[in-house]
Amino acid sequence: MTKLLLIVIVQLLYVPMLTLRTICMVKNLKILTALFGFLEALISIFALSIVLSGEQSIAEMIVYAIGFAVGLIVGISIEKKLAIGFSSIQVNIEKYNDKLIELLRDDGFGVTVYYGEGKDGKRINLDILTKRKKEKYLLQLINQYEPNAFVMSFEPKMFRGGYLTEMMSRRARNRQENKKLEINPSKNVIVKTFEELKCEAEALKKNWNRDQ
Repeated sequence: MTKLLLIVIVQLLYVPMLTLRTICMVKNLKILTALFGFLEALISIFALSIVLSGEQSIAEMIVYAIGFAVGLIVGISIEKKLAIGFSSIQVNIEKYNDKLIELLRDDGFGVTVYYGEGKDGKRINLDILTKRKKEKYLLQLINQYEPNAFVMSFEPKMFRGGYLTEMMSRRARNRQENKKLEINPSKNVIVKTFEELKCEAEALKKNWNRDQ
């Protein structure tokens, strides 16, 4: 019974790492792929080799397979929680919705509006690029203002230029400036303290000369 429980625990550690490593590899996230690959190999070497050594019973094989299946579900669930990457949302609505478009842009979403023609006439298409972490919130806004909209979501493999890239670059510059502002005050304090010590030393020297 202990060995069966150990097999399940090992699979719940090993398979999610395998799943996350595969997902990150598909998304071309090199650092995360290497990290999850390292953890996967570590668990495989030190755990699976111990658990699956020697002859295995039918029960252990079944538990191993069940643990593998559950581990896949756990790995996918973890990846959804992490929400790594970006999503491109295409929204097809009947009429131009000023409130929705303005609200999306005010919330920092990059929105491109273009016109199309469907079976029942002209349609308005919104092309929205967002981080996957904000996808759920975005869909809630769309459902609130356009409950009958046709929505399609997919993950872009690569993007360049545009509003979102500019905003990310601006935030990166702001972070660098904030770091500089955080560093400079400490330098000023050090310089100020050094100047104060220098003045005090000169004052003591003058007093010493007077006493002499």
